[in-house]
Amino acid sequence: MKKILAIVLALVLVLGLVACGGGGEDTDTDAKVWIIATDTVFKPFEYTDAEGNFVGIDVDILKAIAEDQGFEYELKSLGWDAAIAACQSSQADGMIAGASITDARKESGWIFSDGYYQATQCMTVAADSTIASFADAQGATIAVKTGTQGATYAESLKDQYGFNLTYFEDSPTMYQAVIGGQAAACFEDTPIMKASIADGDLPLKVVDGSENEGSPYGFAIFNADNQELIDLFNAGLANIKANGTYDEIIAKYLGE
Repeated sequence: MKKILAIVLALVLVLGLVACGGGGEDTDTDAKVWIIATDTVFKPFEYTDAEGNFVGIDVDILKAIAEDQGFEYELKSLGWDAAIAACQSSQADGMIAGASITDARKESGWIFSDGYYQATQCMTVAADSTIASFADAQGATIAVKTGTQGATYAESLKDQYGFNLTYFEDSPTMYQAVIGGQAAACFEDTPIMKASIADGDLPLKVVDGSENEGSPYGFAIFNADNQELIDLFNAGLANIKANGTYDEIIAKYLGE
């Protein structure tokens, strides 16, 4: 009788292990947490509010997409150049920082999502400046932010108008160069420039008619192994556009 009871207990134990994933197999796997790099001062797309919270169009879009697609992420505020470097060195999985989708970037290794916002670039001068066109800035010192579409736009006009370009690592420092008279103008993404002037009460103005045709912003990865992240972003973007969340986010920051 004791022998039979022992056999029964052994069978119960084995069945219990199988039901719980026994046999030494580990079924407790942690969910993937994607590391997303971004810029630090690119209002209204990413910036810090008065309470110290990281906010902006990109921040809200990423959050909405993650909720829609059910993935986890950690957003790291690194700055433009550092965000690119982090992705290229696999210290981050992707980047969202108002990055314009261009053929040049694709050729250099950027892998973009679908576009999520169409942005132009423009020339901006001091509020009391008499410069009203590119021709008026002939031979002047022009401030640009390294590695941006604003810089690319200014570079495309450099020879025609004799611009002397000076490069900065962040937008606020670039703006101060114009305000302080170290540069006659700067080139920046139009929505960022207009928001910065309005919210920061900056003594600057966008030169009418200086906008280019522009290009869309995209989420980016630099490693094809992270294609899943692009696919998640694209699927979530389509959904939040369809359900109205995207329009609510844009209206919140730009009133569009």
